[in-house]
Amino acid sequence: MSDKRVALITGAGRGIGAQIARTLAQENTDIAVVDYGEESAAKETLEALAAAGATARYYKCDVSDFAATKAVADAVVKDFGKIDILVNNAGVTADKLILRMDEADWDRVLNINLKGCFNMIKHVTPHMMRKRYGRIVSISSVVGLMGNAGQANYAASKAGIIGLTKTVAKEFGSRGITANAVAPGFIRTAMTDALSDEQKQAMYKLIPLGSLGETQDIANAVKFLVSDDARYITGVVLKVDGGMYI
Repeated sequence: MSDKRVALITGAGRGIGAQIARTLAQENTDIAVVDYGEESAAKETLEALAAAGATARYYKCDVSDFAATKAVADAVVKDFGKIDILVNNAGVTADKLILRMDEADWDRVLNINLKGCFNMIKHVTPHMMRKRYGRIVSISSVVGLMGNAGQANYAASKAGIIGLTKTVAKEFGSRGITANAVAPGFIRTAMTDALSDEQKQAMYKLIPLGSLGETQDIANAVKFLVSDDARYITGVVLKVDGGMYI
């Protein structure tokens, strides 16, 4: 078995998840790229991981599917021999005011964002416990701390991730497993790039540092939390938001 660590990252085909994968690949880590899209959509990410010297494999999975997440966790252990790091990044939005939000909007966001985290933790931790080592980082959001009009489902799911993280930290700490959450603020993505200048200026006014964050900022936080430097940190919510929520 290789001495390299193995990270399973959900939602790793693009965006923040892909940046986390690329960053960890530079840290002597092989990557299990888990995503619901087709492998062709993650081709660029997989090529970047290979170029960084990492062994990377793609696994298509709907993280809200309990059986499918178990199958993926087992497949990753079979292919790589172990799972040292779990990054729960997969997530969706379906923004509407509560008066206009229907049951399907609520269920889809909670099932993917929150149940998806539970599913992966449930199936990955037994493998970590055998080695008495594991690093779990789940991507929450500052709206899980402060709420946001029009995002009741998303805010509830991200707040749930925080409660789940703290519980996992307490239940698995004696087994050498840490669990932490990262709470991003406004991060520059294709979606924010499409906003008008007026909309961007309104966002900047909410952020003391006066700019949007980059996907690399989130990846750097994850890199720290899964490193040996963070061995004595668990149950923490690390805000990466430019001071948006203080």
